[in-house]
Amino acid sequence: MINSRTSKSGRMYSPGVLLGNWFEDVCLEEESLKDFLYKRENGELIIQKSRRLKDTLYKKEQLSISKDGYIHFGDTVLFANLDVVRLPEEKAIIMGGNLSLAVNPDISTLYTGDNLTAPCDLSAIEHMNPIGRNVFRILSLEGEAMGEPLRYGQNCGLGAAGGFQDKMLFMSSDHKSFHNMAKKSSLQPVFMTDELSYLCAWQFTFLDPQLRMEYEGLPIAANTKVVVVHSHTNQALAVPRTFWIRTYFGKECEINCHTYLDSHKAEESKNHWIIVTGNPSDDSTTMFNRPKPQSEETRTQNRECL
Repeated sequence: MINSRTSKSGRMYSPGVLLGNWFEDVCLEEESLKDFLYKRENGELIIQKSRRLKDTLYKKEQLSISKDGYIHFGDTVLFANLDVVRLPEEKAIIMGGNLSLAVNPDISTLYTGDNLTAPCDLSAIEHMNPIGRNVFRILSLEGEAMGEPLRYGQNCGLGAAGGFQDKMLFMSSDHKSFHNMAKKSSLQPVFMTDELSYLCAWQFTFLDPQLRMEYEGLPIAANTKVVVVHSHTNQALAVPRTFWIRTYFGKECEINCHTYLDSHKAEESKNHWIIVTGNPSDDSTTMFNRPKPQSEETRTQNRECL
């Protein structure tokens, strides 16, 4: 039995009869296919842009090598927050291990072009090797020459390009407000902006508060723990590890700008950052991965074993 077809007017037609705007539908399918093929040839498909964005953000980068043991203006570095033993009374951590500071571009970056767009968030990731996401450049804000050592208490800027070549964004922060706060912790936010202003000024302070004044004005040693302080608000860069955010790259820790003090009025490990430089013996690794030299006691024991 042949099934009949009914038009909108109620008339009965055989299955071979085309109904409605059938010709327009055929043309629309052909145009959609042509548009798809054109975008695929030119790399404009969302899946192609997504793959290209990930390849750029996770592209291996080379950190600056410190020849004199200090941090300089113009250096490309990585900021690492080391894993520590948590106290029982503290909240359960979301992510353990060593974390690095990284840019967290919005999904809209897929549609805007081949560079980071402002505003851009920051997060802490488990990737400790230098890639496009987690490398930052020490910038001069007050006319210091590139290559000049950076000193404790001196203003500087922190820029990141995310592996792209054309545009650099600057790490910034401002007082929290009802419309401007961290998403999960509701504290002072940290973000990347394309406008270099006084909100982009940061300082590095010595880790021990009792020796902080003695070290003021001295060059900052590379690969040592420091406290990164926002110059305008006097709040320290922090990764609490108790708040996570959902990003395009998965589950990551939130970054905020808040000084966490212990009972001795000293900054907690949430505010401790290591300025990591490159490994002179291996371009693909950092000084953080470099094995520590053996002590004299260990060397003596090894000689006795031989």
